Amino acid sequence: MGGYTVYLYTRIFICLLRGNMAKTKVTSKFQVTIPKEVREKVGVRPGEVVSVESVGEDSIVVRRFRRVKYPLRVLVGKARYVHHVPVEELEERAETR
Repeated sequence: MGGYTVYLYTRIFICLLRGNMAKTKVTSKFQVTIPKEVREKVGVRPGEVVSVESVGEDSIVVRRFRRVKYPLRVLVGKARYVHHVPVEELEERAETR
């Protein structure tokens, strides 16, 4: 077992002992509702994308994606693009293809 898996099982075991693990039911469409106390603690918002992974045969982990403050800077890069092309020129180029 990897280090993270051992950590995860330890956390689950501790939560079970304390009795503070949030519980929810799986619907007939295999949907689950994230309990309010968990949503508030983690800060999940409606419409947010999460990843769902299986960890072992009987454990599921739901993770939220890291928020990016300036997504355009990530996509384009931190430096400005030196060669400026007017929008009209881009549209003309796209139409001639």
